[in-house]
Amino acid sequence: MKLIHLSDLHIGKRVNEFPMLEDQKYILNEILSIIGQEKPEAVLIAGDVYDKPVPPAEAVQVFDAFLTSLADSGVPVFVISGNHDSPERLAFGGKLMVGRGVHMAPVYDGHVEPVELKDAYGSVYIYMLPFIKPAMVRRCFPDEEIQGFDDGVGCALAHMTKDGFRPGERNILMAHQFVMGASACDSEELSIGGLEQVGADWFRDFDYVALGHIHGPQRIGRDTLRYCGTPLKYSFSEAGHKKSVTVVELLEKGNVTVSTRPLKPLHDMRNIKGSYEQVTDLGFYQGTAVDDYLHITLTDEEDILDAIGKLQSIYPNVMKLDYDNQRTRSGQSVDKAGEIRKSPMELFGELYELQNNQPMSDRQREFSLKLMEMIWEDVH
Repeated sequence: MKLIHLSDLHIGKRVNEFPMLEDQKYILNEILSIIGQEKPEAVLIAGDVYDKPVPPAEAVQVFDAFLTSLADSGVPVFVISGNHDSPERLAFGGKLMVGRGVHMAPVYDGHVEPVELKDAYGSVYIYMLPFIKPAMVRRCFPDEEIQGFDDGVGCALAHMTKDGFRPGERNILMAHQFVMGASACDSEELSIGGLEQVGADWFRDFDYVALGHIHGPQRIGRDTLRYCGTPLKYSFSEAGHKKSVTVVELLEKGNVTVSTRPLKPLHDMRNIKGSYEQVTDLGFYQGTAVDDYLHITLTDEEDILDAIGKLQSIYPNVMKLDYDNQRTRSGQSVDKAGEIRKSPMELFGELYELQNNQPMSDRQREFSLKLMEMIWEDVH
């Protein structure tokens, strides 16, 4: 059985105030072309379909056209909600759409009913777990001890793999969480210090885990626990990414291969650097895609008057302009916040000890951790 793994479409997103809808239409058509060539038995979309819980009408129309094309081609599609989606809105009409082969994950209620597909090797069960927070799981399992995201996802999966789970069959999980060990980038909304992280070992019972949430394509410990990444670059920290479609092929139990098909965007996202004279020289940009989305770093010691306006006459899609010279380097802080790798609890504990000349008690630490998690859930 062949599956196409997608995630994090973020339809309707704006990057540096540039609307990406035309780029998204283009790349979705490229994906449809790849699906037509690969002829998979199913397409998995692992969350963050939209960029906002209430997406603009144009974004809904784009996704509607994509789903309709898949349904018309007879390829079943499975969709879960991500942290950017409204699970209620995305699930609307789900029961009606099943007749067209479109499976929308319902709002999480503690029970995940798998969908069975069949091939020459037997049954494949697809489990759709939308993005979940600890509070959502607590409501379903009030007797369970759930303090954070790791406990919440662990509890949800433990209950999922109890009643009716068939370990001897091939089981596929779709999930949208931040798994420990994943490398993030600037376009993702992640909690400070990793409050959202969940352990990779929770997913051990599944033959393939189609993950969403992290924008860079990557495996987590094994080839079959994978983020497919976004189909487009959504920040300049992704400029070096190779965007792709992930193709998963399942033969008999235990025999899974994972490969990728490259995606070519309407406009690439690139960083270029040099003096104003260099980057405006015909020899520098001739033959390049000058309409790409660009972050230009000028090395001139003096600011160029109306640099952005002048550069846009050559590069119409300059998204970001900055300088790298003696003045800007001397103004940089030695203590870079971006290099902090401590959790919020560790940072708060250090602050408490600094102010009170004694460490926090276990009770204070437990109360503070619960308070942080409540605040994080309310904000997101």
